[in-house]
Amino acid sequence: MDARGEERFRGEVEPIDPVAGHIPGAVNRPLTDNLDQGVFKSPDRLRAEWQSIIGDLAPSHIVHMCGSGITACHNQLAMTIAGLQGSRIYAGSWSEWIRNPERPVATD
Repeated sequence: MDARGEERFRGEVEPIDPVAGHIPGAVNRPLTDNLDQGVFKSPDRLRAEWQSIIGDLAPSHIVHMCGSGITACHNQLAMTIAGLQGSRIYAGSWSEWIRNPERPVATD
């Protein structure tokens, strides 16, 4: 689950890393989607939104990422607020993924 903005996820812009795009198979959930007027949405609303994304997957099967691992924590916290505990964070995130040129990059 990629917490970056849609433009970065799609590879249209990359202000930080030398390669634009996302990990193939990742799903985009910008961290800002967890907020309503600058605060987290209600637990019920977050739960409904997250469940519409993850479907029947157990939270323990969800791995959050972003550019460098920091804003991925926002999505993990949103899932926890929603009562969906157990997701994990890929701390290296996009910046680490692209260090190996053999790893695939998606831009859709």
